[in-house]
Amino acid sequence: MSTQSQGRDASSAGGGPSGLSETTVAELHELASLYPQTRSALLPMLHLIQSSEGCVTNEGIELCAEILDISAAEVSGVSTFYTMYKRRPVGDYHVGVCTNTLCAVMGGDLIFDRLKDHLDVGNDETTDDGRITLEHIECNAACDYAPVMMVNWEFFDNQTPESATKVVDDLRSGMKVCASRGATISKWREAERVLAGFEDGRVDEGPAAGEASLVGLKIARDNGWAAPAFDAEPRKPAHAVTESKVEAVENADTARAETETKIEESPAKTSKEGSDD
Repeated sequence: MSTQSQGRDASSAGGGPSGLSETTVAELHELASLYPQTRSALLPMLHLIQSSEGCVTNEGIELCAEILDISAAEVSGVSTFYTMYKRRPVGDYHVGVCTNTLCAVMGGDLIFDRLKDHLDVGNDETTDDGRITLEHIECNAACDYAPVMMVNWEFFDNQTPESATKVVDDLRSGMKVCASRGATISKWREAERVLAGFEDGRVDEGPAAGEASLVGLKIARDNGWAAPAFDAEPRKPAHAVTESKVEAVENADTARAETETKIEESPAKTSKEGSDD
């Protein structure tokens, strides 16, 4: 079983005595400067911390809070809310197996169990060589390719226990591995830098969309279907919208009042009227 899986906290895996590099600090400030409200930069900043440190460290949290002028508790809350941010070091390749309903039914559970046995790790644990971190993850929004596995957030479609095992073996051996619909798989820190907003020059690698995702578009084209024009109907003036809302409220109140009046004036009586039963 992996030594990294024993809950080692990020505080012991920070940037060392020298802390975060000057380059990383400068890039964090750069990200913050891109947004009218600086706190909007927090998500890419956390990805940049992971790119530099391998996970979200305590030092990284404190620095983000200082740059954005918010509390460390707020930064920590965000970093623990979103599952893409990790508080323990991640291996070179984060392998996520979707075990949500459709993928599970199509074989996701079998894939996850096979990889646990093959890698000798549990959920959210890293192999002893530091190469693979395995995690079962929620829906990847790729149900048309179920069961789906992701490596550093790149898609591997229509997986089987055998194909998934080959992927992790190839990654551990240093072979070049390409995603089903994406670029050549880079290491975790490199992928996190891209998510932070820094391009790696490989945006056009791999197909943009797979055949299964385009079936609906093909059917529409074959039948001559098209979406209505954006301005097919004239927009109502703002005051008209306001009036319609007011009228709707008035009509609703009137209808309710009329209903209550009818109930009060109803001649219907029962023998138990006024009783507690």
